[in-house]
Amino acid sequence: MLMKKYKLKPINSYYHYKIRKLRMRRSLLALFIVGLISMALISSEKFMEDLGVSTTGKQVIAVDEPVYLDASQIKYELYSAPEDVRGIYIPASKVKNYEEYIRIAKETDINSFVIDIKNDYGYLTVDVENEALEAMGCTLEDPPISDIKKVISRLYEEGIYPIARIVAFKDSVVTQKFPERAVKDLSGNVYKTRSGEHWLDPYNKENWEYILEVSKYAIDLGFKEIQFDYIRFHESMNENTIRLDSNISKVDIITEFTRYICENLREYGAYVSADVFGAIILSEIDSETVGQDFTEMSKYLDAICPMVYPSHYAKGTFGIEYPHIDPYGIILKNMELAQDHIREIPYSERKVIIRPWLQDFTMKSLEPYLEYGPEQIREQIKATYDAGLNQWLFWNASGNYTVEGVYE
Repeated sequence: MLMKKYKLKPINSYYHYKIRKLRMRRSLLALFIVGLISMALISSEKFMEDLGVSTTGKQVIAVDEPVYLDASQIKYELYSAPEDVRGIYIPASKVKNYEEYIRIAKETDINSFVIDIKNDYGYLTVDVENEALEAMGCTLEDPPISDIKKVISRLYEEGIYPIARIVAFKDSVVTQKFPERAVKDLSGNVYKTRSGEHWLDPYNKENWEYILEVSKYAIDLGFKEIQFDYIRFHESMNENTIRLDSNISKVDIITEFTRYICENLREYGAYVSADVFGAIILSEIDSETVGQDFTEMSKYLDAICPMVYPSHYAKGTFGIEYPHIDPYGIILKNMELAQDHIREIPYSERKVIIRPWLQDFTMKSLEPYLEYGPEQIREQIKATYDAGLNQWLFWNASGNYTVEGVYE
């Protein structure tokens, strides 16, 4: 089924801002030219009047008070993206506390918020006025974010960069209503992971159109960047568990989707980023398992966001006995290696920014135990900077952050 084409409304999006700004510049130029002509005419009339000649046949009246034309009240700086993104993830259930998060941002080095728009289940977290999306069954009568436009407006006012998190292929909602769109097991049934999740089939181009439609809607709401999560296959999906296309590999289809989504969103003026497994930076096996190729995806993305949580690395990685005990070392080595991958892209085509997801949570099951606090937060940021990178994001699934670690 082809998606109904959705026409974006000119509301707050960066694309429409650029159009408005261009029109404003043209209007100002026209006013300037008209002003010059008027001044020339006025000067000519003044000269004639000094000679005692009326150019209109009417009495000339002097005006004592100057007259001003009010300028536009549009604050263009509200639409500008920060030079370097330093952000935190805010789950949809916590967006109602946006004023508190804004306060934290104003007191720290944080300047960006990553906000759930399509969540891990497949539901949209905001009110939706779009027939094509409503038909997919992904909308909620009482979404957790009740007034996203008000939130976006406040972020603009405070100079905070809004990023829409969109879960791409992990989706137990649309797959339930349209099972033909889901990944299938070898028997032809909808594939279910151990935790009961269903996934949209990356080989099905209708799913690409659906994800694009969600992305355009997020841009219409005012988000300046679309960040895709779960832009991959589940790690359990292989030739022994699901039906794969023998003509194209998992890596190739995810790369092709990345190219498609970036090219189609570029015309709307939004940046595009994607979350990827940190393990694909150093393991070709992991890359092939989930279908994410760090270098190939980087050719199309504006930013690539490897999830390099120290607690998620195996003992001995990079020669570090306990990676979660040495957050500085594990982040530094990962980011240095990531840049080696980017250097494989010809310099003239190299545009992607590496923006790692860092860890602000404690894995209590690990031994030896280490509670993550301000020191571990600062070590990860320092490692990112020491690796020559300027951007970072922090993840806490509950939206609770160790503010002391990110003070300026």
